[in-house]
Amino acid sequence: MFICSCNGLTDKDIHAAVDAGATRPQEVYAAKKCRARCGNCVPGVVCMLRQALRDQKALVALSNAVEMADRGGHLRAVA
Repeated sequence: MFICSCNGLTDKDIHAAVDAGATRPQEVYAAKKCRARCGNCVPGVVCMLRQALRDQKALVALSNAVEMADRGGHLRAVA
């Protein structure tokens, strides 16, 4: 899905930027080698960035839990 039509920035671009270490909107734009032009995309970029960071954090937690279980550890809920 397109988040920024000025730059052709998509949700996949945002996820790729997060996978590469982006944590701020400026880093997302830099990863695509663009910048916010009209500014209408900034709220969407921020929203998608937050969601991508939450998804990444959840994936890391799940991966850690699976790794612990594979080593014979006990799973426990983490808030």
